[in-house]
Amino acid sequence: MIEGYEFGAMTVDGVRHTHDLLLVGGSVVADWWRGKAHLLTIMDLSPVLAARPEVLVVGTGRSGAMQLAPGLAEALEERNVELVALPSPEAWKAYNELLAEGRRVAGAFHLTC
Repeated sequence: MIEGYEFGAMTVDGVRHTHDLLLVGGSVVADWWRGKAHLLTIMDLSPVLAARPEVLVVGTGRSGAMQLAPGLAEALEERNVELVALPSPEAWKAYNELLAEGRRVAGAFHLTC
């Protein structure tokens, strides 16, 4: 469960993370980075896809600077993964709500801009 988010930091299960991260199958993939800084592609999500989540919550940064690559939503849909993309201050709350509903949820969070 995510306990909180602030610019540049997210607390997950009592541990404060200061780099972008993935939440996959109850585990944290810390210091996650993408092939291109502010562009999220299907290749960047390979650890997530291996876990076969129902839903992927993407935190696009405080001001939404991280963009979704063209075709990403369609590629996830083809894999039966629902996409929820929101600025990070809203995305972490959506992640927790889905988790509380018992959904198989994964997260990809950009913590800064």
